[in-house]
This record gives sequence, structure tokens and C-alpha cells, in this order.
Amino acid sequence: MFLEKTGSEGPKKGWIEVVCGSMFSGKTEELIRRLKRAKIAKQKVEIFKPKIDVRYSIEEVVSHDENVIHSTPVDTASNILLMVSDVDVVGIDEAQFFDSAIVDVCNSLANSGVRVIVAGLDMDFLGKPFGPMPALLAAAEYVTKVHAICMHCGNLAHYSYRKVASEKLVLLGETQEYEPLCRDCYIKITHKK
Repeated sequence: MFLEKTGSEGPKKGWIEVVCGSMFSGKTEELIRRLKRAKIAKQKVEIFKPKIDVRYSIEEVVSHDENVIHSTPVDTASNILLMVSDVDVVGIDEAQFFDSAIVDVCNSLANSGVRVIVAGLDMDFLGKPFGPMPALLAAAEYVTKVHAICMHCGNLAHYSYRKVASEKLVLLGETQEYEPLCRDCYIKITHKK
């Protein structure tokens, strides 16, 4: 689906790919798959994640299926530009946790010839657009929306339903705190409250 850069076709051309969806939809799995393919193609790859995401590992991006790739944790999006040089591909996980500068960072990288692959939640637990994700989706050349399976009916799910009582926008968690739901089940559960 995406052309892997080899450097033999002339000047490097950059672009932005966004993989988005609900929790447990395979976003990180797809990010890791694309980054590993770039490494197989002997491309120089750098991977970043927000420093606050320590659910599985401090320095690795880890999927729910326990696929792993080494990454660099960063406090702010602007730090990414300070840490990349002579790179073909940049991967960014959990983009929704970054500040709005992540959009400028991704555009700057793409404009300089880097393939940028970003993964993140497109909606928060309230079903609202999450952080910088809408702007990243608008800036991206390629968007892949992945879906989980609704834990109540088995249909495709794209809502991340929070099962625990908390109004905090950012609440790191797993299956104890969240479950994926389809639109119908999400509406039924949230309107009961």
C-alpha cells in the first residue's frame, strides 16, 4: 500500500501516515509492522513515544499482543526534532498524548523528506476528538482507521469506553479500565448513566 523509500529514485519525498482508532484496535501493532518493514528495507528508523506512557515499558513501544520495538520517550513533541538526524522514517506512538506542536513536528519532518508514521486514539473516552489527532488526520497523506471488536455484541468497535469512574482526560489503562464498544453499545451504556 505504501511505497518504501530506497533513495535510488532521486530526491527523498516525505509524507505523513496516521493509524488511528479506539483502544485495542491494533494501532500500535500496525505502527510496529510498518517500522519493522522499513528496517528490513535498510532504512534508518527512529521511534518516539510520550514519556508519560509507561504501561508496558519505559523505552519500548509495546502492542497489546506484546510486539515490541525500541523507542525514545520524549516530554514534548518539539524534542523529536532535536533528536532526529539523517533519518528515513520516524514513528510516533500515542500521538494523542502530545501537545499540539506534534502537527508542526510531523509536517517539518515530512517537508524535509522523512516518512512519518503516527499512531494514536482518534477519540477520547467521551467520544470527542482527542488532542492533536484531528489536525494530524487533516495533515496526513494517508490515513488508516482500524477497529477493535465490541466487547458487548461483536460488531466493529471504534469507541474506547471507560469502565472506571474518572473525569481525567488522560487516564492510562488497559482492559480493567477500558473496553472497545460499537456505536450502538456505547450509546446504550453512556445514556444509562
